[in-house]
Amino acid sequence: MLLILLPVSVLAMLLALTQGSIQIPLKDIWAVMRGQGEPLYALLLLDLRLPRVLNAFATGGLLAVAGALMQVLLRNPLADPYVLGLSGGAAVGALLAMLAGLGAALISGAAFAGALISTLLVFGLAHGTGSWVPTRLLLTGVVVAAGWGALISFLLAVSPSHELPGMLYWLMGDLSYAGHPLLPWSALVVAMLLTFPLGRTLNVLARGPLQAAALGVSVRRMEMLVYVLAAFITAIAVLTAGSIGFVGLIVPHILRLIFGFDQRILLPASALAGGILLVLADTLARTLIAPEQLPVGVITALLGVPTFLYLLYRSRQR
Repeated sequence: MLLILLPVSVLAMLLALTQGSIQIPLKDIWAVMRGQGEPLYALLLLDLRLPRVLNAFATGGLLAVAGALMQVLLRNPLADPYVLGLSGGAAVGALLAMLAGLGAALISGAAFAGALISTLLVFGLAHGTGSWVPTRLLLTGVVVAAGWGALISFLLAVSPSHELPGMLYWLMGDLSYAGHPLLPWSALVVAMLLTFPLGRTLNVLARGPLQAAALGVSVRRMEMLVYVLAAFITAIAVLTAGSIGFVGLIVPHILRLIFGFDQRILLPASALAGGILLVLADTLARTLIAPEQLPVGVITALLGVPTFLYLLYRSRQR
């Protein structure tokens, strides 16, 4: 199945390159890649569409991997970075840096700091005086996410009026102003290199802390590693494309129905399937009412809500 997802990823990116307000045939794409072809097509492909497609694929992969990691950590299929407040914390950090007029590197650091603060806040509040349980952590994350949402609304209310449209589009999930794809792709590669050797350990951790501890897993250390890694890749995804929901929730959930629970397969499959989903969603956002563009977060929500309700219905029927 992984060998199927790889060519599907390539096909999805090729489809995204051909579609838009101006359609580009595949033969012209090949000509541009060889340094030939029309100058207009070269400008559209190399300066606009290719960076956007690469950003969309990497961001979708990051969100799906973060969701898969959070669902292992909490042993709950409803967990994802958006629900647990990581996306909200990263968004607040990035917005504060934007309002302060900081550079791209400092905005990245602020987004990661916001996600990490959210991580520590959720862990601290959920832990209390005793040990935390997944249900308590999930409820705490929902409350913290609501708090971040209120703070985001406050920042929008006090922001200069000329900056509001761009900030709102970014918060809804928008790849129009995404920068160079090197950062999200680097984060995705690092996440894969870190998680693949931990596949067996994550499989044990998914069975519960007692079983994992009995088999020699350092549970607390592994849980903090998973949470910090999820915070890091969520921050990069939010920085690249804003707050995009449902990718980290739906993709791992569907893949578990297909592949099972082996994290050595599920995590790379999540990276590929999440990338495919966001590339196709962004293509739809660019072409649905062309030449106008929709925020890609709107498309993922419109696709994600009925899909998740259907999955819940199937689960209830079984």
